[in-house]
Amino acid sequence: MRILLTAIALLAAVAAQAQDTFAIDTISDALLQRMRGKSMPEGCTVSPKELRHLTLLHYDLEGRVRQGELVCNRRIADDLLCIFQELYRQHYPIGSVRLIDDYDADDERSMQANNTSCFCFRTIAGSTKISKHAQGMAIDINPLFNPCVKGRRVQPASARKYADRQRRFPCKITTGDLCYRLFTERGFKWGGAWNSLKDYQHFEK
Repeated sequence: MRILLTAIALLAAVAAQAQDTFAIDTISDALLQRMRGKSMPEGCTVSPKELRHLTLLHYDLEGRVRQGELVCNRRIADDLLCIFQELYRQHYPIGSVRLIDDYDADDERSMQANNTSCFCFRTIAGSTKISKHAQGMAIDINPLFNPCVKGRRVQPASARKYADRQRRFPCKITTGDLCYRLFTERGFKWGGAWNSLKDYQHFEK
């Protein structure tokens, strides 16, 4: 009986810790300083008031609990928090969840590090159109294992072997994947379903 009560108390403590560690906040002055000149370059037209800072827990590829953070549009903050809470409950592995500012807003470096990220003010490659990431309305999940593929071009460049979606490997997002289901149930569109290119890491609203 004592062992059972101890186990229940431990589970309750873990649940309380997880709940406390999932949060949505406005963009603080300190965070804004981290973002200036990186994900918020000169000429950025997105106001910090439109963005939210998410802190969350996730399991890494070795099954260890990690603290992560994201910046996203306020309109999808609740969606993302709920999705990441469920991914955490299901022990879904995510390589890294860090602000792209930690990579100097270099998308290629962030993707090669298998880093999950959301907001970064930029235009769509080859155009002057603002991307969904620039609005904070898109997120890339485990991008090394779920690259963006257009013809022979693969991003990140080190993910070429993962462009073959017939292969079996961890963290591959498919229509049967938990990550796919959680995002699409909340109205996100998956880049892996596009025709002009396949962006397997990408979910947007």
